[in-house]
Parts: sequence; C-alpha cells; structure tokens
Amino acid sequence: MNKQNIHVFAKWQVTAGEIDTVLDCLPELAEKSRAEAGNLYYKAYQDNTDPNIIMLNEAYADQEALNAHRNSSHYQDIVVAQIVPLLKNREVTLTHEL
Repeated sequence: MNKQNIHVFAKWQVTAGEIDTVLDCLPELAEKSRAEAGNLYYKAYQDNTDPNIIMLNEAYADQEALNAHRNSSHYQDIVVAQIVPLLKNREVTLTHEL
C-alpha cells in the first residue's frame, strides 16, 4: 500500500473578544504537535485583515499519524476542550500533494 503524506489546511474564525485566549493556546499546541512522531510540520498564521481568523497548515506522514494527532491528549485538551468552544466557524481540509 502506498502511504501518502496528509496536508491539513484549517481555518478558524474566532468569536469576537476571544482571540487572545486562542492565541495563548497556540504555542503549547504547536510545540506538542511538532513533537509527535508522525508530524512533518505544524504552522499557524493570523490573517492580516481580520485578526480573528487563524489559519493552520500541518502535515502528517500518513492517516495513522493524523489519527494519532487527533486522539492525542494535547489535541483533546487544547483544541477540542479550549479552542473549539471559542470559534464562530471552523473549516478543515485534508489534502495530498500532487
């Protein structure tokens, strides 16, 4: 079976007044995500025109690595429990390189 890297593009629209809380969570989330065995990179960006928009660009060695990331304690504790409740909208696109 041919395993392909999985590239994740996520767009978080943070609820007005909550951006500082989300930004405070990102360093720990990024550090722990980058330390995962199957993580290739984890980058976070803030929109230049709308500071309540956060874009994430991540890559994982394969589906197993992505699953491990989503099931990790730091993902569950930081993203699911702390960040998602502060989002107005969340879009996640999974891709592979051509």
